[in-house]
Amino acid sequence: MTGSMVAEIGEERVAGGGLLHRRALLRWSATGAAGLMAGEASAQFASPASTLEIGAPLSPLGVRGAAAERIRRIVPDLPFPGTGSSRTPLQLLEGTITPNDVHFERHHNGIPAIEARTHELLLHGLVQRPLVFRYEDLLRYPRESRLLFIECSGNSRALSAAQPVQASAGELNGLLSCAEWTGIRLSTLLDEAGVLPGARWVEAEGADAAAMARSIPLSICRDDAMIALFQNGEPLRPAQGYPMRLLLPGIEGNASIKWLHQLKVSAEPAFFRDETAKYTDLRPDGKAEMFSLRMGVKSIILNPSFGLDLSRRGYHEISGLAWSGRGCVRAVEVSADGGASWAEAALGTALPKALTRFRMPWQWNGGPAVLLSRATDDTGAVQPMRALWLAKYGTGQGYHGNAVQSWAIDAAGRVAHVYV
Repeated sequence: MTGSMVAEIGEERVAGGGLLHRRALLRWSATGAAGLMAGEASAQFASPASTLEIGAPLSPLGVRGAAAERIRRIVPDLPFPGTGSSRTPLQLLEGTITPNDVHFERHHNGIPAIEARTHELLLHGLVQRPLVFRYEDLLRYPRESRLLFIECSGNSRALSAAQPVQASAGELNGLLSCAEWTGIRLSTLLDEAGVLPGARWVEAEGADAAAMARSIPLSICRDDAMIALFQNGEPLRPAQGYPMRLLLPGIEGNASIKWLHQLKVSAEPAFFRDETAKYTDLRPDGKAEMFSLRMGVKSIILNPSFGLDLSRRGYHEISGLAWSGRGCVRAVEVSADGGASWAEAALGTALPKALTRFRMPWQWNGGPAVLLSRATDDTGAVQPMRALWLAKYGTGQGYHGNAVQSWAIDAAGRVAHVYV
């Protein structure tokens, strides 16, 4: 970056720590990149060696390029085969769509091998007409496609640790992914079955060895829930619930039952193990709240973050993701001075219950800095600071973590996870 450009952008500082006005993103791309090309263009500009030989032939399945080889799921050592989770390497991705092969996984007893031609979905209980659907039956119904995030309610639970865990953004927050899901509205099937008066809940059960089951309020099922059959244009992969899964936009991921085979309409919740002994919120009085299903407003800075240190002082872009289970992200504020001052970041396209990319231009002077981001959604909910989030719950709370996360940068450009 030229000295004159630094001076020009420097006049547009909007908060402490070197945060710049969002217009700097456009000025840098226009002046920095275009100016560099104009200055280096010459008659001696050589053609790439790749233009001198025939390239690789067509293949039936695309392969990753060398630049994407390091983009792999984060898989911890697991004590029991088939039980555990792998995380999306969020800090290595751009945009908002998660490729299918790095979408996070959470399994309670392995991935079942299911054939679509024999799999059946039973819809029964408090309905006029119990119905059974096969995969080929569902393909005949009108479908819709939506960009939606799925987040495990145990995501970011490391932020409740006594000391900051030094790990990448994906290791800390990677039980989160966003994809284009295609399927049938659950309300369409409920209407066809004819829900009886007195029905208030739907019990959903999967066909895995854990027989994973959850109770879902009927209001959520009638809202925007879907039976998903496709993910990012292809049939669901086995790890994501093939041949069909329940998908509940904005609701904790555990309730979006994979390998769905039964929906029972009922008057009361079933109080399954994973909504009583687990996936509940501990209160300071020792009691636990159940069925707090919707995920809160949240954001995380992905670059810079732990493992992505700064190599030089000067202009940088702070980038990350924001989302809310209640609707759209309305704003994301960024701080570079530990929360003493804030400035609004530029947002990408904000869709309901989908990930939104935010970007903030930043002039790093080479000194210590602490970066934070906090999101606000269109209901007015604001992402809480960590101390406020901890005060809301009892000791040991590990679910629905949406507290502000902080990264500290030292004079050498090294990034560490810290608490503010």
